[in-house]
Amino acid sequence: MANQKNSQTFIGWLGLALLIILSDQLSKLSILNLYAYGSSHPITSFFNLVLVYNKGAAFSFLANASGWQRWAFSGLGISVALFISYLLKRHSGQKLFCTALSLILGGALGNVIDRLWYGHVIDFLDFHLRGWHWPAFNVADSAITCGAILLVIDELRRVRRTR
Repeated sequence: MANQKNSQTFIGWLGLALLIILSDQLSKLSILNLYAYGSSHPITSFFNLVLVYNKGAAFSFLANASGWQRWAFSGLGISVALFISYLLKRHSGQKLFCTALSLILGGALGNVIDRLWYGHVIDFLDFHLRGWHWPAFNVADSAITCGAILLVIDELRRVRRTR
């Protein structure tokens, strides 16, 4: 009975990751259909929708490499997804931890899909404020960031409980 509950919980965590993947891919398809590459459309005084491509990793790391980075980052993303799936299965009862992992899993796979399908990641969210301009990002990147923040919170809570 407990094993069946763990399996159902594990599938729920995978379902959350799938929701992230779907929202990421649908948002990217919408932007691809609405905007031309490189175009910028102001939404507010601090936010634009843009269509840009990133052949690298975060903050365009290795974007100008010769093309090997597509496969390296795809392989890394798939490896991370497999490891996260293992952790989700093993710790499916830990809600905050698994929520964080599911967000990271969905985000990582959303960007892997882009790399494999297009050869680059599609970014479109562009924030700027008082001379600060963040690199454009997407729903997958947001999920990964939120998941990382939740992992830190989960670990801080775990440390506090052991004191």
